[in-house]
Amino acid sequence: MYGAPNNRNSKKMMMLGSGELGKEVVMEAQRMGIETIAVDRYEGAPAMQVAHRFAVIDMLDGVQLRRVVEKEQPDYIVPEIEAIATETLLKLEEEGYNVIPTAYATQLTMDREGIRRLASEKLGLPTAKYEFANSLEELKEAVQTIGLPCVIKPIMSSSGKGQSLCRTESEIEDSWQEALGSGRGNSTRVIVEEFIHFDSEITLLTVEAANGTFFCPPIGHRQEGGDYIQSWQPHAMSEGHVKQAEAISKKITGEIGGYGVFGVELFITSNGVYFSEVSPRPHDTGMVTMVTQELSEFALHVRAILGLPIEDIQLVSPGSSHAVKSSVESNDYFISGLEKALAVPHTEVRLFGKPSATIGRRMAVALSTGENAKTACDRTEEAASYLNVLNRNDTKS
Repeated sequence: MYGAPNNRNSKKMMMLGSGELGKEVVMEAQRMGIETIAVDRYEGAPAMQVAHRFAVIDMLDGVQLRRVVEKEQPDYIVPEIEAIATETLLKLEEEGYNVIPTAYATQLTMDREGIRRLASEKLGLPTAKYEFANSLEELKEAVQTIGLPCVIKPIMSSSGKGQSLCRTESEIEDSWQEALGSGRGNSTRVIVEEFIHFDSEITLLTVEAANGTFFCPPIGHRQEGGDYIQSWQPHAMSEGHVKQAEAISKKITGEIGGYGVFGVELFITSNGVYFSEVSPRPHDTGMVTMVTQELSEFALHVRAILGLPIEDIQLVSPGSSHAVKSSVESNDYFISGLEKALAVPHTEVRLFGKPSATIGRRMAVALSTGENAKTACDRTEEAASYLNVLNRNDTKS
């Protein structure tokens, strides 16, 4: 544990997970006079660099998690990642700690099985057909039931890691290995989903606040290998599809309960809107809101957590975000191309400051505005093309 002394005149917020999304939440909380503690499994995480204090623990170790919570006595415990000792969170909540949005929400959405069964079987929301498998043989049987092509995912992962599109029977084993290699925790259980032929996929940021439920304008996004690459806001949708999306989102977030921002992922098809997933926290595709809305998803999250009122959410400008990923492994890296990227009109770049680079790790984001979403997307794509993560040792002569 390291950092500034306790400020006994302010409330405390503890972030469980301290990546780039947690960093933005911490900064917004500090603007509201909140004392912040960032917790993660490694030192130097982005949110730790701006929080009042930080702690490094094994996030799946309930004893370590309880120890840091009891030491700090936070008023708000805010999970930012899926891989947390949720049983301990449930017990802490029973003891009076305030878990955002609830410990139940964190546990439920930690694995895809719980949330899928809730959405489809309890709430009756439209979803892709699905099956679960605990072994390669069960997976083969599940694929036969669902049909090809299908999508195979780990039960627990972040940012689409471990997800693959299985087109033929010969690809089943590769999909199994991909899911096992990228899933969180020790689970060997996977979900097999019907492949939905969608026109687009969106994130509908849904804010549950003390004064009601609010929706950000729909965010379109593009993925590669199940991981977010680019997003834009607003995403063009018919009024009917918007109403369906909002109804689905309100139903799932209302059932989960609690205050805060929920990232609801949906498929838009010619047959209507299908529920995909929900995260009870700000969403990576929602980073675009840092340039498109008066209040970003992070500011909205903090306001909702504090029980403060939310007004109707307005779009200030169409915009886009584009992830910058590393193609190198390095503990001594730098990001080149800032001059060219920032020369793109109406563009800014946020470097996350992660202590090390690994292949495929998100290291920065380019953000642009434009007269429409397409122009903004063109700008972020150009800006991101200039940004490269380089190993400093490789550039030394």
